[in-house]
Amino acid sequence: MPATLYQVASQARDGIFAGPLPTAGRCANVPRVGGTDAFLASRLTAGDGLALAEAFDRFGRAVYGAAVRVIRDGASAQDVVQDVFVELWSRPERYDPAAGPLRTYLIVLARHRAVDLVRSELRRIARQERHHLLTPGQQPEAPGDQVLAAAMAAAIRDAVRMLPDGQRRVVELAYFEGLTCREVALAAGIPEGTAKSRLRLAMAKLETMLDRQLLEWS
Repeated sequence: MPATLYQVASQARDGIFAGPLPTAGRCANVPRVGGTDAFLASRLTAGDGLALAEAFDRFGRAVYGAAVRVIRDGASAQDVVQDVFVELWSRPERYDPAAGPLRTYLIVLARHRAVDLVRSELRRIARQERHHLLTPGQQPEAPGDQVLAAAMAAAIRDAVRMLPDGQRRVVELAYFEGLTCREVALAAGIPEGTAKSRLRLAMAKLETMLDRQLLEWS
């Protein structure tokens, strides 16, 4: 796991975590004590920065693994890890120990954040390709930008190509050609309700294909 992922833990141990400051009434760090997820959550709620460091030490690798299996890009996965632990620190009450282990909660949170990034990247790729079609003389992206986006873009395009013909068509029309649902229906020769249904099914299937490995692993 990249060394930069340890920044959250080290900052928490040093009392300089870059996330939101504790709210009024939250106490300072208390000595680390082993215990259940519920006890760890109660320490986080009390504003114990060492509890955040302990949570990162225990679950940081799993959260990173969850994110990178969806996104397929290390730098973006690191951003997800940071977001997940900031969320845990700033809103610890959202974790309910009765609902399941903290590890599972953090992995699910990472998956949702990563899927959101994939959806955002799909829209970005579609906008970029439409822009290049409209302005063929446009200069290409800088090599560094291409490298950063290549892994995610390739995974998304491969997943789109694997969709059934009808679903792939509505995704291409809606995202890559920028059509509305009504326009997609007209272009595909299907009712608008069918177009919306196929688009919903396609997006659900894309999420499944992009994070299938995560679901099997977790």
